[in-house]
Amino acid sequence: MMDKDFQKRLLATFRVETKEHLTALSAGLIELEKSATDEKRQEILEAVFREAHSLKGAARAVNVSGIESLCHALESVFAALRREKSVPSAVLFDLLHRTIDTIDNQLLSIEGGEDASAKSRVRELVRSLEKALKGTPSSPPPSPEPPAYQESPPPEKPAVSDTVRISAGKLDSLFHQAEEMLSAKLAALQRAAELGEIRDSLTSWEKEWKKARPAMRRVRKAQQSPAGQLLTEADSGQLTKLLAFLEWNQAAIKSLENRVDKLAKASAFDRHCLNGMVDNLLEDVKEVLMLPCATVLEALPKMVRELARDRGKEAELVIAGETVEIDKRVLEELKDPLIHLVRNCIDHGIEKPGERQRRNKPVRGVISVTVSLIGSSRIEIVVTDDGTGIDTARLAAEAARQRIVPQAEANRMGREELLELAFTSGVSTTPLITDISGRGLGLAIVREKVEKLGGTVTLVSEPLRGTSFRMVLPLTLSTYRGVLVRVGEQTFIVPAAGVERVTRVDKTSLRTVENRETVELGGEAVSFVRLADVLQLPREERGGADAGLMPLFMIGSGAHRIAFAVDGILAEQEVLVKSLGPQLSRVRNIAGATVLGTGRVVTILHPGDLVKSAVTAAAVMAAAVYPTEKAEAARKSVLIVEDSITARTLLKNILETAGYRTITAVDGIDALTQLKTEEIDLVVSDVDMPRLNGFDLTARIRATRELADLPVALVTSLDSREDRERGIEVGANAYIVKSSFDQSNLLEVIKRLI
Repeated sequence: MMDKDFQKRLLATFRVETKEHLTALSAGLIELEKSATDEKRQEILEAVFREAHSLKGAARAVNVSGIESLCHALESVFAALRREKSVPSAVLFDLLHRTIDTIDNQLLSIEGGEDASAKSRVRELVRSLEKALKGTPSSPPPSPEPPAYQESPPPEKPAVSDTVRISAGKLDSLFHQAEEMLSAKLAALQRAAELGEIRDSLTSWEKEWKKARPAMRRVRKAQQSPAGQLLTEADSGQLTKLLAFLEWNQAAIKSLENRVDKLAKASAFDRHCLNGMVDNLLEDVKEVLMLPCATVLEALPKMVRELARDRGKEAELVIAGETVEIDKRVLEELKDPLIHLVRNCIDHGIEKPGERQRRNKPVRGVISVTVSLIGSSRIEIVVTDDGTGIDTARLAAEAARQRIVPQAEANRMGREELLELAFTSGVSTTPLITDISGRGLGLAIVREKVEKLGGTVTLVSEPLRGTSFRMVLPLTLSTYRGVLVRVGEQTFIVPAAGVERVTRVDKTSLRTVENRETVELGGEAVSFVRLADVLQLPREERGGADAGLMPLFMIGSGAHRIAFAVDGILAEQEVLVKSLGPQLSRVRNIAGATVLGTGRVVTILHPGDLVKSAVTAAAVMAAAVYPTEKAEAARKSVLIVEDSITARTLLKNILETAGYRTITAVDGIDALTQLKTEEIDLVVSDVDMPRLNGFDLTARIRATRELADLPVALVTSLDSREDRERGIEVGANAYIVKSSFDQSNLLEVIKRLI
């Protein structure tokens, strides 16, 4: 029994060692295929020869004859190439890679022994390698395809003595225990704060006692003076006891104050020591579980080579920053996104050699993966290709075909908005569905994975010049700093890395621009929403001295920045992230939970989801204002005429949430077409639009006998007296200026008109 257990442990060790050797062999062959100088080729051949020799010895030690035979044949090929100093052919490289894949597949069945088919495949490969020594490499027999991705340790092992292999399971357990110490750290902080409050209370008591001492002295003098005879003897005795008790009380309180002061100092010292121990332990264990990016990236060069050859293309992968270390859990989640992005670069981006030549590009395309640190807590991964770029016209057509956006809106969208459609599930610019792409799922999976990690992914593409994907992710998933905010009676944590600014503003600084509430921050108008509305919580009416001030935090970047108003900004502190479990693996707006020092469980908000939810928050509020009118409004149709997609979408959300059926048009000409085919009860139109503006549209409606009585409400930023008068002249029923626009006002106007 012991022999079998020992053999099993030995084979497990052999698997790990073989994976290391195979990774080094594969990376060496990829590098050999790209090398230009004889000196570099000889250096690589020497390295792969040694790897094959070491693997052969290990296979012999555990009596795996198939792997031993293949390694011996590889040795012979590498030795011959070193002697002849010749450049291996593409066919030989294919044969060598196939041999490595076969060895990898052999690992799956080494415990049960080699079957007849595996032995036959090994013999055929050995014969093919022997023929290669004579200069006539033959095609190897077909073998099972290797897995799409194989995790293995980095090829370059540091020459450090006294190293041991530790299972990932044990390290995970150790790391989780170290993380739990953060709860003790937070509790110690809370105890220290409570003791500080007690000390402050005693200080206040000391001040009040000092105020009372003069009166006490007067009472004592009155008792001792002749006038004190007014008091009876019994009363005098009770007063003496009272005075004695008060004197004792003062001494006792003073003693207690001294003890609490010492306890507070000791607690502060303990807190300082505990902070240092927890932080050092956590950082050390983090370092143990931090793995270089090469752990994930090392499998990509071979994948690029094989996929490019399969598609009749030439491509090379350039990797930078592979030594940057990241949390193992982040790396594990990054496997699929990186594979999807690199596959997209080959299938969608890199052109075939003939097409690249016609465009005066190098025949071989270049795909680059660059990893770099952003500050001390985030990492940036950029995947770029120099291919044809993304055809936004195809994206728009496909999105319209699948009814993701109306055709008219797709035609009006800018390039950045169209590129965002690439991340929509089911949208693909490739008409042919293959095993690699065409289903429109890859980029949707990428965004889902990245956002699940609390990161962001953006896309930039230039026609005929290439495409670049930028992922920004946290360096670790365990702990980070968070901003503690209050909404009503509930408390939430917002990750500090996603918060651009925290401040308080006066309520009078709120403005309505383009149908959206905004607030001026740093000289710029930023979209404004209340966090209570986003989370569908009741608002709290503020009173007192701060009634006119609103605390808020701002998240997002560029045009997508949004200011979230809250009832209070409490603190910023380090938090330990707790998963909600598999049953709640993905809850909108929620990233996880944490436990404060008080023992209270607090929800951690997801910044990316908050930005998305904020878009519909206004519409939700509109529904709350008029909940009883939906049944009546559902029978009414409103035509929204607006050339701005943002304003059009917001108006559509507000009206549909209030119960109206909406039809949209991008300008006056489009609106007249809709009026001929649709039954419309009211028109809400912008004024400043291309082709036919709102004034002229209203005039044409009034000039048409069938539409003469149709209500028209103009919503515009033109607020001069002349513009208002012109609106009345052309027959508009309502003229709402955007700078003073309010959702409830709009709904009230529509209610009156229809």
